[in-house]
Amino acid sequence: MDAVGVIGGTGLAALVDGETSEHATPFGTALVTSGELAGRPVAFLARHGDGHTIPPHRINARANAWALADLGVRAVVSTAAVGSLRAEFPTQSWAIPDQLLDRTWGRGDTFYDASLVRHLPFAEPFCPDLRRIAVEALPDAAPRATVAVIQGPRFSTRAEASLLRDSGADLVNMTLCPEVALAAELGMGTVTLCLVTDTDTGHVEDDPDAVTAELVFRRLAEARPRVLASLERIVAAIPADYSPRELIDGEAIAHVLGLPVVR
Repeated sequence: MDAVGVIGGTGLAALVDGETSEHATPFGTALVTSGELAGRPVAFLARHGDGHTIPPHRINARANAWALADLGVRAVVSTAAVGSLRAEFPTQSWAIPDQLLDRTWGRGDTFYDASLVRHLPFAEPFCPDLRRIAVEALPDAAPRATVAVIQGPRFSTRAEASLLRDSGADLVNMTLCPEVALAAELGMGTVTLCLVTDTDTGHVEDDPDAVTAELVFRRLAEARPRVLASLERIVAAIPADYSPRELIDGEAIAHVLGLPVVR
């Protein structure tokens, strides 16, 4: 396997040292840092850009996914700050989600929206093999969770949080959709390490952990060494012969990437 793709979320824009370059794609430019993590070559992307300059609804997820696939990445490990919708997911804990609930709109969410049409099987959005590796590497993390992905950049109202909870969501985030689906459309498996930074709209009256941007950034800064150590454990455990699920045929992927079709 070539480099592992690593995507850093909010507050984690420089997790990997290395050479950063602009990678041209049909969807715009992606900034990719080629470096090393846990003794493995990695291609690193800062989801929100340097200095958190890109809001969640303007992240160019298609350019990011295309760049990683073009570099030969097959496994993508990402981090995400999430709010807790349930007391079972306390702040500053880890979760390895297995399900997504997409509540975003207007984002470029597929590579197959023109003359070439494919329909992605998405019942299990995250790669089961990568999830198993992450759960074994981080036994203290919640092994399953449903993440509701909202549009942002504002946080939820109490009514919206209640609706998401009633829909089965455990956690809330602004960025995992369409990122996970786009990676799958290009033949890459994904797993996400979620850090619970807050209680979203609050679990109790006057909840000190109710979400604010300041609280999220502070919790992420405090957790940075833990995040890096956890990422290293996951990346180190991915086998060199890892092969993602074939959810989209290789001919279609080659077409999107502009590669010769192997028959």
